[in-house]
Amino acid sequence: MSQLETAMAILLSTFDKYARVEGNKGTLSKAELKTMLEKELPSLLKGAKNQDEVDKLMKALDHNGDSEVDFSEFIILVAAMTCACHDRCPKK
Repeated sequence: MSQLETAMAILLSTFDKYARVEGNKGTLSKAELKTMLEKELPSLLKGAKNQDEVDKLMKALDHNGDSEVDFSEFIILVAAMTCACHDRCPKK
């Protein structure tokens, strides 16, 4: 498997690991999102322990308004965080 294929598999398994905890297995609830941020991105998202920040992030990610983050919305988070942390995306 190539490095990119491995990275894609890790993204899928990470999403599934946290989405399986409660309710819908295909989405992250607010609690699941908070847990994922605390465990998987601790140094990047120190504010994740603040519920208001999690609420803001959830609202920003939840494009379809169902109060859950689906895999497509999760990928947007990962892409945005990657750009922000590595300064590779053009500034608007």
